[in-house]
Amino acid sequence: MADGGYRFPQSGAGPFYFPQHNQQHHHQQRHIARNGSPVNNGRGNYTNDTPSPSRSPVSQASNYNPYAMHNQGHQQGQHVMMNGHHQRYMPSNMSHKYQHQTYQQQHGQQNHHHQQNHTGGQGMGHQQTFSSGTLSNATPHFTPNNLHNGTSNNNQVGMTENLIQNQHWQRQLQLAAESRQAQTAPHHHCKKDGVISRLQKPMDQVPSEEIPEEAAEERNRATTISENSRQDWNALDFSGQQMRALSPMLFQYDFLNKLFLDHNKLTRLDPVIGQLRNLTHLDISSNQIMELPEEIGMLVNLKELLIFDNILQTLPVQIGHLFMLEILGIDGNPIEEEIRDVVMHHGAKALVTQFREDYSPGPPPNERRRVVLDNSPTAETLSVVSYNILCDKYATASQYGYTPSAALGWDHRKIVILDELNHHNADIVCLQEVDRESFDEFFRPELAVNGYQGVFWPKSRAKTMAEKEARLVDGCATFYKGSKYICLDKMLIDFANTAINRPDMKGEHDTFNRVMPRDHIAVASFLENRMTGSRMMAVNAHIFWDPAFADVKLVQVAIMMEQLSKQADRWAKHPPCADKTAFCIPEIDCEANPDTAEEPTAEPRPSLKYSNGPEIPLIICGDFNSAAGTGVYDLITTGSLPGNHADLGNRRYGNFTRDGMAHPFKLKSAYTEPEQLSFTNYTPTFSGVVDYIWYSDNALDVRELLGNVDEEYLRKVPGFPNHHFPSDHLALKADFSVKQRKEIKGIEANGA
Repeated sequence: MADGGYRFPQSGAGPFYFPQHNQQHHHQQRHIARNGSPVNNGRGNYTNDTPSPSRSPVSQASNYNPYAMHNQGHQQGQHVMMNGHHQRYMPSNMSHKYQHQTYQQQHGQQNHHHQQNHTGGQGMGHQQTFSSGTLSNATPHFTPNNLHNGTSNNNQVGMTENLIQNQHWQRQLQLAAESRQAQTAPHHHCKKDGVISRLQKPMDQVPSEEIPEEAAEERNRATTISENSRQDWNALDFSGQQMRALSPMLFQYDFLNKLFLDHNKLTRLDPVIGQLRNLTHLDISSNQIMELPEEIGMLVNLKELLIFDNILQTLPVQIGHLFMLEILGIDGNPIEEEIRDVVMHHGAKALVTQFREDYSPGPPPNERRRVVLDNSPTAETLSVVSYNILCDKYATASQYGYTPSAALGWDHRKIVILDELNHHNADIVCLQEVDRESFDEFFRPELAVNGYQGVFWPKSRAKTMAEKEARLVDGCATFYKGSKYICLDKMLIDFANTAINRPDMKGEHDTFNRVMPRDHIAVASFLENRMTGSRMMAVNAHIFWDPAFADVKLVQVAIMMEQLSKQADRWAKHPPCADKTAFCIPEIDCEANPDTAEEPTAEPRPSLKYSNGPEIPLIICGDFNSAAGTGVYDLITTGSLPGNHADLGNRRYGNFTRDGMAHPFKLKSAYTEPEQLSFTNYTPTFSGVVDYIWYSDNALDVRELLGNVDEEYLRKVPGFPNHHFPSDHLALKADFSVKQRKEIKGIEANGA
């Protein structure tokens, strides 16, 4: 099927079939003139042999009532005047309680007409919902004899109230009627929209100047489908094939947007349907399906889910994940009354919200597996955690509509984050998206219980704000075990401020318009191990997110590496600690632990000497919003990039574009294989690695990594955050061993 797929008409309930034995009760088709008077249209009488789009097979619904359909067809033939235009009144009351009663009343009045469209019977349109007052005065066909509007006739008042029904249910019944009409037409979606699809040009065939700016920007957003891939079709129509089973190959077409499986003989929907996460339309109407799999909740991009005329009695609670769902077609199923009432009176979104908020998280997943790379004895080790915790102000319902509000709330998430950090018990913890308020009032005091000290800087915009607003600006927070490390120095790297103050970039147009408005930062800490005297640099960075600004990301990282190179040379000359006990934390470091009071305390070694900056062990953690193969990744791992790199485009950034970019460090990613960690960011629209722990290969070795999330658990989880994972990012953890240098020279405090 060509791109564009099937589109449901926006209005009109569609024609109906009138049972043969009732034909004698109907008058000829009539057209209602603008003044409301019936006018003979000159057409001949209707016969069973007359080809007409009005003819439709009987519904497959178990509760189908031909008289109700007959009655509805009559009522749809009425016209009313509103705002100077003809409008067709579309009563949608299909409640079985009133169907037979309404049929008797209408036939008792002998006032029936066949429906006739103003355009010659090309389908019904202009569906509207009117008040009872409008109906009684708009046309002579709605007289007190018909509706008794304003009288005390309880039967007629009840009838009127049912005619004026909720628009959500009107749309529901309209789509159900259209579905039932098409039950004998195989591939009817493809046939119906074939002409429309042929007239539409695929996006990749539209000249670039014709593509709206919004569309062009949206194409650059993170996606699981490669930008270089071309897919000329994204819809499949298997309707009316009498299929009893589906090929497993179907579920490998994860590029599909629309899938039509209606009017077959399917008794189940395979759970692997959850792999088709790009679906926006799914139609499985008129089958024999008794239950939906829980994996249906993985299809969070669904806007239309039609399940008319099956044998469903309930729906899985995972429906609550479908926050984009606009239409949920349930008519013709023996569905629970509570579910039916919510959809009937409030629509699909209300049901999704109810299911989402009532969602029980269930048991937590199995612990993430450990990837052991080296377990040989070593003299010195260190462990590092990097974690983008998702700042509270960014955790909105509009951004994470698939997450229950209880799981999205900061009061819940901060406790889960803290528990996870305490469980990992790393020597160094680098957190991104921490605001000043959370740092001061929660993380610093809570982590201090486990012996952590912290360094924090907010993004540069905080400098321009009042104190109250500035406290909500996020930034980078680095924590380290105070009992193990001393913080000798720290440094803020403000990318935008550094760029506009560089002599070679001051006058560049791109610097002011692209780099300067992005206030991302990095925080560098210079630490010394109390006992071994070894020193290290721990860097915590957060890089701009937008894939349309690959040049900005690359410039930010180039500035970071340039500043680290300069600072590392200065730190290589940093004087030794004169008295390490002066840096002790009261009640944590300086007082003996009662459990180990009798154990002898090892004598701290002198500070190690480093001849140059690159000799100092370096750890760089953070959210780089960049995948492997990008300029950011290649610059860090290879040490250099040319000034004409593709990520820079035709932009000009001073010496970076004139001479290229380089740094002296030998860095590797702790996670080198895809199977070690398949993603660090997990949402319905993106799953990939964008967070890293880089380390200097000349000074450190990787011993152990924190691996993947349980795959079985992920089969029913469309994205993070949720009750068990408090951020849309995963925590990364790596254990390192510090390489022993051939000649270890200490710097005594007295200079010896």
